[in-house]
Amino acid sequence: MSQTAVALPVPRVPARRESLRDIPVDGPKKILLAAPRGYCAGVDRAVITVEKSLERYGAPVYVRKQIVHNIHVVRELEAKGAVFVEEVDEVPEGAHVVFSAHGVSPAVVDSASDRGLQAIDATCPLVTKVHREAKRFARDDFEILLVGHEGHEEVEGTAGEAPEHVTIVNNPDEADTVVVQDPSKLVWLSQTTLSVDETMETVNRLRARFPELQDPPSDDICYATQNRQVAIKKVAADADLVIVVGSENSSNSVRLVEVALQYGAKAAYLVDYADEVRQEWLDGVRTVGITSGASVPDVLVQQLMRELADAGYADVEEVRTAEEDLIFSLPKELRDGPRGGRRASA
Repeated sequence: MSQTAVALPVPRVPARRESLRDIPVDGPKKILLAAPRGYCAGVDRAVITVEKSLERYGAPVYVRKQIVHNIHVVRELEAKGAVFVEEVDEVPEGAHVVFSAHGVSPAVVDSASDRGLQAIDATCPLVTKVHREAKRFARDDFEILLVGHEGHEEVEGTAGEAPEHVTIVNNPDEADTVVVQDPSKLVWLSQTTLSVDETMETVNRLRARFPELQDPPSDDICYATQNRQVAIKKVAADADLVIVVGSENSSNSVRLVEVALQYGAKAAYLVDYADEVRQEWLDGVRTVGITSGASVPDVLVQQLMRELADAGYADVEEVRTAEEDLIFSLPKELRDGPRGGRRASA
């Protein structure tokens, strides 16, 4: 049977150069380095899950969708023997398959079971929490307004828990037009990786139309997404330029660019690799803000900082707004005693 690899976005890497040139700028040059940044506990757990699965079961281990939304991480795991597929029907019967950090619907779980696959669930526990909320509210016959981006794997998985009860609301404007059956039995949930500000704008506009709209039991937007947005807000106010390391299909990384622009950065760009930074971006720039999405290993940030040091940005000031020490346990199939992930966030 043929196996179809997940199609990755084309890397946005320009022609190779030795380093950025040292562009003359009036006054000292510096980097404001946001913290926290990079790997969150859910991403760390998911990546380790694939690595440990390869160690325990040998290659290939199949992964449905990208384990996390980062090109570099996916390619590193491919080099170790992971095979990324779009759907479980591409996995040989009886093989091991890992479900990505974004979660899957019950239909995917059933399909894997029907094929006799050995499934290992790397869904982030914070996404699993939203799944449980969806099931609970559907069981109580609530209509669920799911704030999130239609087509995103996480939204597909959450909506799949209660498809007859869920309506997706993509943005604040859709809050003004969404149609509900019973405004007295209505609750909102959200994708975990959204902009906090935009989500609350959506919810406020929903509540203006549906005053009895209920809130989720606790915040659905994950701690790491919120922390990274708070940090870049503080950095952006003092930055001429913000560079976010992350992939285009990473929702939380894209949101960081949007938040940086909203909170004062004169320009902001998303890059996968350091050598995507263009020399003209640095023209007249004294202060560069740097952060990275929750699925980005810090080695990519360090590479970017070395490139910028060659351009004269050697003075680095860390702007820390929170401490993170959360570690999630690995899936039960991979636990050897009390073993969790690495403490990976910066």
